[in-house]
Amino acid sequence: MKNINIAIDGPAGAGKSTIAKMVSKKLGYIYVDTGALYRTIALYITENNIPDDKIEEALPGADVSLRFIDGTQRVFLGDRDVSGLIRTPEISMAASHTSAIPAVRAYLFGTQQKIAAENNVIMDGRDIGTVVLPNADVKIFLTASAEERANRRYKELAEKPDCPSYQEILDDIIKRDYQDMHRETAPLKQAEDAVLVDTTHLDLEGSADAIIRVITDKIGSAE
Repeated sequence: MKNINIAIDGPAGAGKSTIAKMVSKKLGYIYVDTGALYRTIALYITENNIPDDKIEEALPGADVSLRFIDGTQRVFLGDRDVSGLIRTPEISMAASHTSAIPAVRAYLFGTQQKIAAENNVIMDGRDIGTVVLPNADVKIFLTASAEERANRRYKELAEKPDCPSYQEILDDIIKRDYQDMHRETAPLKQAEDAVLVDTTHLDLEGSADAIIRVITDKIGSAE
């Protein structure tokens, strides 16, 4: 039987990863966080001070992998679990830049497709439905207003002593959106056959339920 592939694309801060994890758990699919792969490459490049013109030849030394430990996806750089290190604002911006480099996308492309070919997956990113899994069984474009995405991020960081202001977070999201939508390689855009899901006025549970409704409408129940 053919494995089922669900592609979820959308802008930064839309809650793709959190919602996709919830949906994958409810449906019994493997969740693949492609953004984590790109963030790990960005971490590798940043830690090693690799200039853009040297990135392609340096990529084979990155040794990026996803491992599923006790049902949770962890990201490794070599033998080091970097799942926490890749979530800083610095690495977020670096990932937006490095993910636009064709050599980086080509390096990770095969990894993503191999996982999808071997498993029932929910894969999220910026170009899953348009580039990585163009034949996905279900494609969803998950979004929310820039203001709501900034508000969610601010609440998430509010307890930290170095929390940026709401305006700084909003400005960063708007800048990230522009970068992602205007890059030459695989820009962020909604696939023609993707279903738009706007979560501006939904909480996490409501967002996950909306995604599940789209999936069951397309392919039936997971049973």
